[in-house]
Amino acid sequence: MKQRNKIITLLFIASIINYLDRAAFSVAMPYIKDYLQLSPAEIGVMLSSFFFGYALFNFVGGYLSDIYGPRKVMAIAMLTWSLFCGLTGVAFSYIILFIIRVIFGMSEGPVSTNINKVITHWIPIHQRARAIGIANAGNPLGGAIAGPIVGFLIIMWNWRVAFIILMSLGFVWTFFWLKNFTDNPKDHPKTQPVEIEEFETALHNAPVNHDTQTRLPFRFYMTQPLVLATGMAFFAINYILYFFLTWFPSYLSMAKGLNIAEMSIASSIPWLLGSVGMVMGGAVSDYIYKKSGRLLFSRKLLIVVGLIASSVCICIAGIVDSVTFAVIMMSFGIFFMYLAASSPWSIISDSISADKVGGVGGFVHLLANTSGMIAPILTGFIVQYSGGSFISAFVLAGIVGIFGALSVALFVKPINSNKKAQPLTDSLTNLRKQ
Repeated sequence: MKQRNKIITLLFIASIINYLDRAAFSVAMPYIKDYLQLSPAEIGVMLSSFFFGYALFNFVGGYLSDIYGPRKVMAIAMLTWSLFCGLTGVAFSYIILFIIRVIFGMSEGPVSTNINKVITHWIPIHQRARAIGIANAGNPLGGAIAGPIVGFLIIMWNWRVAFIILMSLGFVWTFFWLKNFTDNPKDHPKTQPVEIEEFETALHNAPVNHDTQTRLPFRFYMTQPLVLATGMAFFAINYILYFFLTWFPSYLSMAKGLNIAEMSIASSIPWLLGSVGMVMGGAVSDYIYKKSGRLLFSRKLLIVVGLIASSVCICIAGIVDSVTFAVIMMSFGIFFMYLAASSPWSIISDSISADKVGGVGGFVHLLANTSGMIAPILTGFIVQYSGGSFISAFVLAGIVGIFGALSVALFVKPINSNKKAQPLTDSLTNLRKQ
């Protein structure tokens, strides 16, 4: 087995733990709500608490990975978030729980950016979208198993014990990560020479979307339409994701009257289709690139098609009365959302020089995850001030998805490092002149 395949497997498992620990809070929320006597608006604030720390450390974690390498950053992040996952189970007040969830979010913040950094250094460019898809397919799979696992632990013991048990998984993963991973593939004794040769050959033959010989300043990328528009699309993807992650279990419980066992199973079904969508998205994107030779087009197409289809399905899910049909439409909505989800990472990996990909990826992920601060809180207020109705919240998520698709279709163009950075406003002006 090639060493890079072992690395992808470890990243896949890290993604499972990442979302298992994260989704557990939403599954347990009906019990936490009763314990702390929370209103819908207060639930929204609590569900958003994770993202206040998470969004900031998307950027910080990416920047640190460029300095210290993903080996150290991933290990520290995993150990810290696992600890604070366990501490969630011992919180006794609203404020203490809020603080724990913020720090938990800070600890998970570096993960996705570092996964992208690892893949940029270990995987040949023509296989990166597929690798990103496989590594991140653990996210929806973790969300899928969170419902049954956490629901079972709550039924057997209580919601506090569930978080303490989940804490141990990250400690075990860190041991295997430190044993099997090095920042540079050439430094690992088990890396096969053919792996290095494949990587260097693919890099040499790849279409050039960035000047790898020139060390462009970080600020250059911050004003590029490709970077900003990719961040907008990622924001839309994550708005849909975090609306589903944080509120769908409570929607099934509050609006549809499902008990913990029914809710745990129903909420896991969309995650399973999401896993399929994530893997398919990367594979289809690489296939389109292989057949067409158009690298950026192959990434953009998946985002535009995936977001539009997802938006339509989610709007329908919010309008229908049938629980079964709502779950089916939400499942397809999450499938199409994840079909698009690996492509923003692929665009950054393909277009940004390796010495800046961590920081730029972190910046894009920061933009994307501001949606996590907005979606849960906004949904909570919509539900509270619409008499318990979720329809407007579902429709809003669909509208955000459409705007994300348009941002990619209109503004994501190849970076030209020989020209002065062009602000997004100038790009819009030029587009109107065409």
